[in-house]
Amino acid sequence: MTTIKNKEAIRDQILAEEKKGNIVFWAIDELAVANLDNFITQPIKGILYDLNRLPEVVMTFIDDPKWINDYAVYQVIKKLKEELDNAKELIKELEAE
Repeated sequence: MTTIKNKEAIRDQILAEEKKGNIVFWAIDELAVANLDNFITQPIKGILYDLNRLPEVVMTFIDDPKWINDYAVYQVIKKLKEELDNAKELIKELEAE
């Protein structure tokens, strides 16, 4: 059971890791910490899987209106990742010229 004290400790850990350039996310049954710069280099399905934001997962919470924003988060992450990958590819092409 998560108590208020535990919630505050988790919050403090997340904020401390953020200052180090890390992301904290729930991984099955425990918190996971990853370098944010490295985390975003993985394929979009890996990012969404790690964040538990694959559309088929988000839709299972259809009885909770929070799913609507979770689905929007999925869409935004997907679009931003596509834009990032396209920009990186363009940079590579330009550097090769």
